[in-house]
Amino acid sequence: MKILAGNSNPDLCRDIARYLDLPLTSASVRRFADEEIFVEIHENVRGEDVFVIQSTSAPANDNLMELLICIDALRRASAKRITAVLPYFGYARQDRKPGPRTPISAKLVANLITVAGANRVLSVDLHAGQIQGFFDIPTDNLYAAPVIAADIQARHPVTTGDLTVVSPDVGGVVRARALARRLENAPLAIVDKRRERPGESEVMNIIGEVRGRYCVLIDDIVDSAGTLCNAALALRQAGASAVVAYATHGVLSGGAIARVEDSVLEELVVTDTIAPAPAAAGAAKLRLLTIAPLIGEAIRRIADESSVSSLFD
Repeated sequence: MKILAGNSNPDLCRDIARYLDLPLTSASVRRFADEEIFVEIHENVRGEDVFVIQSTSAPANDNLMELLICIDALRRASAKRITAVLPYFGYARQDRKPGPRTPISAKLVANLITVAGANRVLSVDLHAGQIQGFFDIPTDNLYAAPVIAADIQARHPVTTGDLTVVSPDVGGVVRARALARRLENAPLAIVDKRRERPGESEVMNIIGEVRGRYCVLIDDIVDSAGTLCNAALALRQAGASAVVAYATHGVLSGGAIARVEDSVLEELVVTDTIAPAPAAAGAAKLRLLTIAPLIGEAIRRIADESSVSSLFD
């Protein structure tokens, strides 16, 4: 088994390799003067089981192209099996046609990864479960819920009985319910909101009892952070004693970090599926939670041909 690291999230790649007690495969990724990407692998990979770790986060197109070229290089070097490990799968939010004459880009990206030569895909908290069906190769979708639940338990024991899990929108109810089940069947609340235009959200109503409760907002992706911050404000206005937020993928584009810092949120916790932006370093309300052991254990089990789903039992 070999681990090949892309350039999108080097810290996560090193942590995964450390968990597996394996060195990262020696390779170089460089660019020509016109920004064309060139990949050269400096080790023999013939007959090897190779895992390429690359999040297709910003700059999404560069990171995606780097992933595709790495896969092609491995295929032409006669690797036995190539697994594309995408801690964050970019373009996942374009998983359907929201209107006429619009693309389903998630399916297009899935086709590109397959055609490049990947034999298997491993990702974390896909935006929509049906994206697994976009791939014509085996796909494993890991869940960050066990890692998040353990962190919540450690910082705010559920035994105090005042914790409520909150979905920031109706679409995230299944995710919130799954987390609540792990937290000793904690109560569930839902924020009903109406989105007037992309990137903007208006909170309309709180479904469930939150007065005097310690509220944990849970989402898969936090991009502009507008939804989470508006939801947190609505929860506090409804009488919540405190509001913290957890998200798997911290896209945090534009002024998201400043928006979180100015919000009523006590804390925003994101996993390291996406490398944090430089602006995150001084953010008092932002905390990073590592997902490396989860991904590392999944890689080990895939290489050993053992069960991955039992990780979440």
